[in-house]
Amino acid sequence: MTNVTVIGAQWGDEGKGKVIDWLADRADVVVRFQGGNNAGHTIVVGNNVYKFSLLPSGVVQGKLSIIGNGVVVNPWSLLDEIERVRGQGLKITPEILVVADNACIVLPLHADLDRAREERAGDNKIGTTARGIGPAYEDKVGRRAIRFVDLADAESLRAKIERLLAHHEPLRRGLDLPDVSAQQVFDMLMAVAPKVSPYVQPAWRVLNAVVKEGKRVLFEGAQAAMLDVDHGTYPYVTSSNTVAGQAAAGAGVGASAGGYVLGIVKAYTTRVGEGPFPTELHDEIGQRLGQRGDEFGTVTGRPRRCGWFDAVLVRQSVTVSGIDGVVLTKLDVLDGIETLKICTGYKLGDKVLDYLPAGLRDQAAVVPIYEEIAGWTQSTKGARSWRDLPPNAVIYVRRIEELIGAPTVQVTTGPDRDDTIVMRDPFQG
Repeated sequence: MTNVTVIGAQWGDEGKGKVIDWLADRADVVVRFQGGNNAGHTIVVGNNVYKFSLLPSGVVQGKLSIIGNGVVVNPWSLLDEIERVRGQGLKITPEILVVADNACIVLPLHADLDRAREERAGDNKIGTTARGIGPAYEDKVGRRAIRFVDLADAESLRAKIERLLAHHEPLRRGLDLPDVSAQQVFDMLMAVAPKVSPYVQPAWRVLNAVVKEGKRVLFEGAQAAMLDVDHGTYPYVTSSNTVAGQAAAGAGVGASAGGYVLGIVKAYTTRVGEGPFPTELHDEIGQRLGQRGDEFGTVTGRPRRCGWFDAVLVRQSVTVSGIDGVVLTKLDVLDGIETLKICTGYKLGDKVLDYLPAGLRDQAAVVPIYEEIAGWTQSTKGARSWRDLPPNAVIYVRRIEELIGAPTVQVTTGPDRDDTIVMRDPFQG
């Protein structure tokens, strides 16, 4: 048995929720290791639809679920999410949910700053979710963040709030935001502290104990590799490292604990918000993909931009994250399209590239080189074995494997938990 790390291999929204739910059923522990409540995923179990932003997916099965130190956590959003899923029948207790004591807190002033900056940027906005995640990570690396452990020491907390506001006050004035007093922030935190403190522990210690016991751990990433703050389409990225290597640092385990790296890949490409998108479609097929794929952001509700499968992009993600195998999702959305296209390279001026360049101007200028593949007229929706797939659908999947340099271990053909073709269990290594 091995541990498994799950990441998105495109720009997010690849269908990680369903896959993570399937894996969580086989895991003993589920760990979220980066991001905040700017990420979201949906899990469908029978008639129940669960929408998560902060809670690890393991709570659906009542598994030990850990929010690691690499996550920035809005405690009010977390409590709201706990109450919402409790209303759906899930039992959330300190016995199954652990919040890292060294995780940083997202405050309302972070969301204020996020929104004001985006509004001021106008046409140059990045397209954040305005949840305050970026400013919270800025405070973390600036060594002025409030952490959950600070809520247990009221005297020291006051001094830390003063230090935090010394940075934020001039920013707020420059953006015409009202002043926030240290007392306001202190009172707010003291009010929420007793509600979240039962969940707060040294998460790294809890996790390493279960690893030593040989328990199976699922490390759950948010967003996706091409939104990584280092390796993504910067600056149109998230504010954390989303590649598989972050699992160790964001959870507090050794580098080898991540185990099998599973990349989630949609059978076409989507993106929410601003930023380069070489294979984006502005035609009828692009609209069809969005409608059939129900392409709206879980957190924001924003419509997703849609385009052809970009093998160059995914191959790059496979490389930088050390992806061992992929799950190809939403294959059924391509049903009935006569001719499919796969991007196999980019043209930049008189050069042909087999990677996405780092420069923003070059990213916007690349022209995709396409390979055409015959589509299929039969329905693949709900298929649960290779025998159920049309021959051309199998050819499409196999060609993607060749181009990205990683095998397909699962194919999903619908939103339900069981609408999956399983070739390999990643926990088996």
